[in-house]
Amino acid sequence: MPMTEIRSAVRSDLSGIKSCALAAYSLYIERIGREPAPMIADFAASIEAGHLFVIEQSEKIAGFVVFYVQHDHVHLENVAVNPEFQQRGIGSRLIEFVEQQAKTAGLSRVELYTNAKMTENLALYPRLGYQPFDRRVEDGFDRVYFKKSL
Repeated sequence: MPMTEIRSAVRSDLSGIKSCALAAYSLYIERIGREPAPMIADFAASIEAGHLFVIEQSEKIAGFVVFYVQHDHVHLENVAVNPEFQQRGIGSRLIEFVEQQAKTAGLSRVELYTNAKMTENLALYPRLGYQPFDRRVEDGFDRVYFKKSL
C-alpha cells in the first residue's frame, strides 16, 4: 500500500502521534528503567510550533518526526515509526526529509541524540552517515549525540 507524503501535523493528529510514540518506544521502558523522553514529549506544543511532521499509511500515523533549527544546525528531536509499519523505509524517509529541510534552510548539519540503551539506534545512525561526537547524562538519561554534515 502506498505511503502518503510527509506533511505538517495538525491538532487532530495528536491521538495518532501519541499512539505511534507509545508503540515505538514501549519496548525501551524496561531497558532504560523508565519511560524514554520521547514518550513524555509535549507533542501538542511541537505541532503548534510547526516542528512535527507525520506520514500516514492505511489511514493511520505510521511515523513522525520532530525537528527545528537550533543555532547553526537542525536538531532532530524525535523520529518514530509504529512497529506495525517498520521495515518499510519510513524512518529513513523521515530522516531524509529532515536533512532536505536543513539544506533548504541553508544549514549544513543535522544533530540528534539517542539514549545509550537504545542500541539499535547506536548502530542505525552511523549507517545513515551520522557520527557520534558527545555523550552526557541529561535529565537522568544517558545520551549519545550524533551529527551529520550535509
